[in-house]
Amino acid sequence: MSVELNHTIIHSRDNRESAEFFADLLDLEVGEEWGPFIPVVLANGVTLDFATIPEASITPQHYAFLISEAEFDAAFGRIQELGIAYYADPHQKLPGQINHNDGSRGVYFPDPSGHGLEIITRPYGG
Repeated sequence: MSVELNHTIIHSRDNRESAEFFADLLDLEVGEEWGPFIPVVLANGVTLDFATIPEASITPQHYAFLISEAEFDAAFGRIQELGIAYYADPHQKLPGQINHNDGSRGVYFPDPSGHGLEIITRPYGG
């Protein structure tokens, strides 16, 4: 049996807000609430289960998503329209820029719970 990531839980201040932010930005569907989770399924079948926990208990994580050039254009346009701060680097030293690492386009930005999201159009090293 090959090993695949099936799902992961993303701690959020508000599970609905975070799931909808993510889904709207990347043109995905928010699934039906299941217990404490609001799911968003990715193209490769991995489910992100957003769960509300106390804000003081949230440890910011980094989540990177590989998307097409057209999807990047759409998502980056939404980032700009919403006035979300974005950076070309994970250390936030290059604000208001995107990167072109490995012939790709990439950008880093925060989600409503303080997690670092990244969208790229090519895998690193590829």
